[in-house]
Amino acid sequence: MPTVKVRNLKNEEVGELELSDAVFGAPLNEGLIHAAVRNFMANARQGTSATKTRGDVSGSGRKLWKQKGTGRARIASLRSPLWKGGGNVHGPQPRDWSYNMPKKMRQGALRSALSERVREGKVTLVDGWSLDKPKTKDFVESLKTLGHEGKTLIVDSLDNENLLLSTRNVRSTKVVNSFALNIYDLLYHEQLIISEAAVQELEQLLGPKQETETDAQPSEEKIEAAASTDEPAAKPKRTRKPTVKKETEAVAEPEAEGEEATEQ
Repeated sequence: MPTVKVRNLKNEEVGELELSDAVFGAPLNEGLIHAAVRNFMANARQGTSATKTRGDVSGSGRKLWKQKGTGRARIASLRSPLWKGGGNVHGPQPRDWSYNMPKKMRQGALRSALSERVREGKVTLVDGWSLDKPKTKDFVESLKTLGHEGKTLIVDSLDNENLLLSTRNVRSTKVVNSFALNIYDLLYHEQLIISEAAVQELEQLLGPKQETETDAQPSEEKIEAAASTDEPAAKPKRTRKPTVKKETEAVAEPEAEGEEATEQ
């Protein structure tokens, strides 16, 4: 498991934290990262670029001069793309560029990028980012104290209002929470600062799902139900129906005896 030192805002070592090997120790997968970046940029496109075709351009639709005899080029309409001010042919039209990428692939790209940042030594863990008041000057000084200059990505809780207000005027810094972390920000920013609470959230989001105690230990009712289903149900015994044939024969015999007596 990778181990990273935890620092405070004065750049003093407070302790060490062992990161999850499944999230921060994944191998580099450049192809997966490239696919995730393309998906992110495609989904961010507005797709509003458009040009006017000959049906959208304003202008008369009548034939300006006769077909022959003028010495000029033949013309059908001013809106034809052959003439200046006419419509455009095969120009871009509004469309949706977004497409879906499987969730497991997006999570795998994030794990790979985070692990590579850890291996490069560009990840700093802080115990907490507490500012007394929302002031940009104090935030910039704390960044310099930590030794971060240039493009920096801070992953912390969005409930820290002082941090959010202090970073609005700093163009090279962006603050996101663990749920809004994306592959483009990870690659665009050179430095990464994560709080301890955000590390735990990232390990829960991107790590393997762990079974809870209630799921791991089935209840007694479930065990009894499973046992009852495993045992084959006893088949009901067949009751033999009384034979009606013999009774009819017994009734038929005295009738035959009566008929014989009448004949005699």
